[in-house]
Amino acid sequence: MGIFRKSPSTQSDTDLLTRPDTQIDEGDHDRFAHYVKKGKIVDSAISGKTVKALCGKKWIPSRDPERFPICPVCKEIFAGLRPAPE
Repeated sequence: MGIFRKSPSTQSDTDLLTRPDTQIDEGDHDRFAHYVKKGKIVDSAISGKTVKALCGKKWIPSRDPERFPICPVCKEIFAGLRPAPE
């Protein structure tokens, strides 16, 4: 086996200390976190298929929903699905 060295002219994201960029992308200001059945999210993660939110939006989940506000339409529909606590 030989010694492997990284060429100074080669930039790579395979270094152990590289962290993913967590900056907000262009257009993130109009994104929302939507309500979807948990099982559908797992299926989407495995198969890559789209999911459908309560509000009707279809997409492939790929971003952290904690970074975005909850979709007002999904929130209203979800509130109507469960009886109010007494």
